[in-house]
Amino acid sequence: MPNPSLPRQTGKRQSGEERRHNYEEVAQGCNLEEAMQEAERCLNCKDAPCTKACPVNVQIPEFIQLLKEGKIGESASKIMETSLLPAICGRVCPQETHCEGNCVLHKGGKFPAVAVGLLERFVADEARKQDKLIAPKPEKESGFKVAMIGSGPSSLSCAAELRKLGHKVVVFEALHDFGGVLRYGIPSFRLPREIIKAEVDTISDMGVEITPDILVGSSITLDELREEYDAVYIGSGAGLPTMPNIPGENLVGVYSANEFLTRVNLMQAYRFPEVDTPVHVGKNVVVLGGGNSAMDAARCAMRLGRESVTIVYRRGKDGLPAREEEIENAEEEGIKFQFLTVPKEIVADEDGKVAILKCLKTELGEPDASGRRRPQVIEGSGFDIKTDSIIIALGQSPNPIITNTNPDLKTNKWGAVELNEAGETSLKGVYAGGDITRGGATVLLAMKDGIEAAEKMHKYLETKGAK
Repeated sequence: MPNPSLPRQTGKRQSGEERRHNYEEVAQGCNLEEAMQEAERCLNCKDAPCTKACPVNVQIPEFIQLLKEGKIGESASKIMETSLLPAICGRVCPQETHCEGNCVLHKGGKFPAVAVGLLERFVADEARKQDKLIAPKPEKESGFKVAMIGSGPSSLSCAAELRKLGHKVVVFEALHDFGGVLRYGIPSFRLPREIIKAEVDTISDMGVEITPDILVGSSITLDELREEYDAVYIGSGAGLPTMPNIPGENLVGVYSANEFLTRVNLMQAYRFPEVDTPVHVGKNVVVLGGGNSAMDAARCAMRLGRESVTIVYRRGKDGLPAREEEIENAEEEGIKFQFLTVPKEIVADEDGKVAILKCLKTELGEPDASGRRRPQVIEGSGFDIKTDSIIIALGQSPNPIITNTNPDLKTNKWGAVELNEAGETSLKGVYAGGDITRGGATVLLAMKDGIEAAEKMHKYLETKGAK
């Protein structure tokens, strides 16, 4: 019988002091005994509100029940019926917003939610260790060819679903390695590189062809892809940083989070000079922003041996958009926070390098269009923060290279690709999803877009007739 009163398992973690000096995974998961104990807390609800709240529809009670029965391979297969990236999702999905946030135990208020993310990563990791993680294969080939632009979570999910349906799928990646934002945006201490490789290999084992160093819009055009392939999916992400538009933002010592995280995560600048990619960050670093990218940038900077790292955010702590877990991790690692503050100007020293960030204090006024209280500058509240490096993590916009080279591809005022009711872009047979349509979202929502697009693309291909 289920026993929700058992203590919730949280898995092993490195201490804050220990992990700020290394890039090893912070959350190190749980063992079989701990996983089994946590699984016993699940009530196996028939209406499964956790599954209904999951954007990719993972059958949560079913995979947990199989885990209880010791059927690791079957449990992993159950997850993979709807999600081909279980080890990644178990680590970076905001479960507190989706499955765990809607767990009956949590909603009832008497017990903490079942640790679904912990169990998902355990099942995926253990099944892979036991060589029981089996990639689904198509029953027959359709004869259609589909191109994916980008190899991030949206494209990978779309590719996997279309491959299961028998379509030949080729993924074009602009960078030299695969995974998109999973690889260049998320640090290895949150998502180890071997996990990304393993999940991508699973999709490759299904027969999906993934090609690096091809920048669509430059190396090859979208029109050329449309001529060669029966359908195209654009999942090229949001790689254009949002800048604060203040004096001094182009000074030496100012990075966008995109550049900084790409240097550190994809190009492994933290290993310099063992690797050829340097990243110069001074002793006192300031990060502008409050989302997950800001937390990632700050935590990476701290691991580079900085004396201080401070996050400057225009609202209070309760307004931070980052995951609670990431905020807590940052605090434990010694990251400082300067709340209710906006940057006004970046001032250089005599050598033209960053020296001071001029700031203004804010107070929260009336709610904005999103319902959040709008920060308002307090006149005469200016103050300075001494710094020699600034990382700007204020958000990002869709990568513009494809839209700039295809004027018939309709976008909204923010540069995001627009879709019609059928999920199709303004170009026939061209679909899109993830950050290029949302302008920046979570890995899980990008996956959701890819999975839903695959279903629509399959219907579109069916209308073209069998090949």
